[in-house]
Amino acid sequence: MSFYTLYRQYKEFPFDEFLKKADDAAVLRALGKEHKTELDFLTLLSPAAERHLEAMAQQANRLTLSHFGRTITLFTPLYLANICENACIYCGFNRHNSIKRSKLTMEEVEREGQAIQREGIKHIIILTGESRAATPPVYIADCVRILRKYVCSICIEVYSLTEEEYRMLYDAGVDSFTMFQETYNEDLYPTLHPSGPKHDYRNRLDSPERACRAKYHGVNLGALLGLDDWRRETFFTGLHARYLTDRYPDTDVAVSLPRIRPCPGEGGFHPACDVTDAAIVQAMTAYRCFLPRLGITVSTREEPSFRDNLIGLGVTKMSAASVTEVGGHAEEAKTEGQFEISDGRDVEEMSDAIRRRGYQPVYKDWDILSNE
Repeated sequence: MSFYTLYRQYKEFPFDEFLKKADDAAVLRALGKEHKTELDFLTLLSPAAERHLEAMAQQANRLTLSHFGRTITLFTPLYLANICENACIYCGFNRHNSIKRSKLTMEEVEREGQAIQREGIKHIIILTGESRAATPPVYIADCVRILRKYVCSICIEVYSLTEEEYRMLYDAGVDSFTMFQETYNEDLYPTLHPSGPKHDYRNRLDSPERACRAKYHGVNLGALLGLDDWRRETFFTGLHARYLTDRYPDTDVAVSLPRIRPCPGEGGFHPACDVTDAAIVQAMTAYRCFLPRLGITVSTREEPSFRDNLIGLGVTKMSAASVTEVGGHAEEAKTEGQFEISDGRDVEEMSDAIRRRGYQPVYKDWDILSNE
């Protein structure tokens, strides 16, 4: 069985009818349950639940404090390359875009690792464009071995790999995995990803489970909010997270709530769905009420004041000192960014903001074990 089996059970579900019928009583019943069902979760995503955001926020706050305490783990992204074989119509790395392409040499990776260490960050996520030819798994592994000298935890956000390749990177020092399905809408997916290896919906959908089988410490999911109806996307992301949590209890499963941002490219891309700040709050608190032990990540796609206000509502991890260009920590960035960031605060500024909210910034919450 894969998550696709569960997805198919809900693919033709009458979402609009269910969400329209959900009323105040249904929302309060869902909130009152200690263990919430899939349909309870969907009820908390309904328009009726908008009138109960305060109650949802209070429950989310209690559950977050119970399972995570007053801590926010900080991480920073490092783009190794922006060379891509895909033609995703919403992405600045689209292979048809006339942007400068580059990838880091091993010497540049070393300097980036040293710069990140000076910033004080101990958890990083490394990203590439999706090109096996330009950034094969062995290149990523070589980069990881260098970066392990400077950080305690390395997450990858790269193209879909085989289970054996995920294990190879684990042996090199990777411990966590992030991959956004972008949209769970199987019918819309090919339109958004018209060509390239990412065109394969099932291969991407099954990648998180392959990382779980490769014994990764953490696996992070998400849908790019704005590509399709945010309520359905959040529902399927939550379903996917619970599926993995149930099947792989030794893996820390997390979700992200990325909203689509402007990016370089010809013609631009206009989101199909408006995702408001209130929608992000509703999605986050619904996630926490549904899956109390779920990690929740919020990136610098969001404005500083909004990110600050999300502290206490369920978020457990936040990025700082972010760049979406290749390199950029040690020296001048080598390329344009994948998308525009909204929160440009450095590590100390982000830490101060977290402390002002009564929370503790965490630069290192665990060590990767040596695989040597």
